[in-house]
Amino acid sequence: MSVRGATLQDIPELVRLREILADRMAQDGSYPIESQWQEAYAESLKDRLDSLDTAVYVVDASGDGLAACGMGLIFERFPGRDLPDGRYGYIQGMTTDPRHRRRGHSRSIMASLLQWYRDSGIRKVDLHATSDGEPLYREFGFVDDDYPSLTWRDLS
Repeated sequence: MSVRGATLQDIPELVRLREILADRMAQDGSYPIESQWQEAYAESLKDRLDSLDTAVYVVDASGDGLAACGMGLIFERFPGRDLPDGRYGYIQGMTTDPRHRRRGHSRSIMASLLQWYRDSGIRKVDLHATSDGEPLYREFGFVDDDYPSLTWRDLS
């Protein structure tokens, strides 16, 4: 098994894996799932794959398709005491196809993402975890933040 950067040819499989994650997230909470999001997701991937502030790592499945993926994004906000340059990371879309779980794919992708963040000078990385993924992220040092995580959604 080896981790590699995603290519444009991987986009249909990345969308498929995101569908798996969306279904899994809906089991853990009341996450609204919009219809017809797949095309916008594919377009966004196409725009961001070669961006310096995005890393998309994948593991190929034996045979055809992808076994797993994970994405890292770098954002910028105003600098402060905890982020002197204002940059921070967010990990999104960590997904392993159910047929390929328990083989270390997510662990390898997470290690690659965290190395990318280190190489990029990022000192803080956030993520939202499903109950399946939380133990792995804690093994990598992710902890509960001191501040509550609150979300606003326009439901009108």
